Amino acid sequence: MRQAARERLTKRRKSRFGSHIRGYFLAGVLVTAPIGITFYISWLLIRWVDSKVTPLLPAHYNPETYLHFAVPGLGLVIVFVVLTFIGWATAGLIGRLWTGLSERILARMPVIRSVYGAVKQIIETILKQQSNAFREVVLFEYPRRGSWAIGFITGQTQGEVQNLTQDDVVNVFLPTTPNPTSGYLLFLPRKELVILNMSVEEGIKMVVSGGIVTPPDRRPEEQKQIKRVAAADGDTRTIPNAEGPTDKSEAAE
Repeated sequence: MRQAARERLTKRRKSRFGSHIRGYFLAGVLVTAPIGITFYISWLLIRWVDSKVTPLLPAHYNPETYLHFAVPGLGLVIVFVVLTFIGWATAGLIGRLWTGLSERILARMPVIRSVYGAVKQIIETILKQQSNAFREVVLFEYPRRGSWAIGFITGQTQGEVQNLTQDDVVNVFLPTTPNPTSGYLLFLPRKELVILNMSVEEGIKMVVSGGIVTPPDRRPEEQKQIKRVAAADGDTRTIPNAEGPTDKSEAAE
């Protein structure tokens, strides 16, 4: 009996030791993997920029000619200095005149003017400090009733799309998983959107991780008990808006 008890005790100790080792290993992976992947991607980006910019330098201006070894980040520093100088130069009167002349020349080129105008508008919208783009995370039904997706409001719909629509419509970007840089542009009525309290960064993390990383619900407890979305079954469903619940069947009429 004593021998059997000792064997059972030994097996339990081995099992506990093995579980502790697995737990420590997984903890080490969780700590080092994000840091390692971040540094690796940053290193690849620096090397790519260096490989494209550094060869453009004349040999007598290139520090690697005298040091006989590569200087990591040299191309990135050069790009930063050049862009800063261009920004400083275009801020003056001569720079503004040159920019206006260049834009007028590009506006006369059939294909290039379309690409230039679209790229310029996108960059100005993203970098504009007072822009409302990607400031709110919303929940809406897609691609069918009862199925919900997360998107980002990119602005108020304007122009022909809004003029042809009776509802108050907003532009919503629906990203794909796990690559949020691609997706779909949807024009949705504001009353059919559920504004979420999570930040844009938390929403992007949730999309990239495929729902594995879910941000906590930081709302007060009384708000957590309120169901803003009705059940998927039934003939009619309730879609919340800023004024309160609205029957979807009545809205369609």
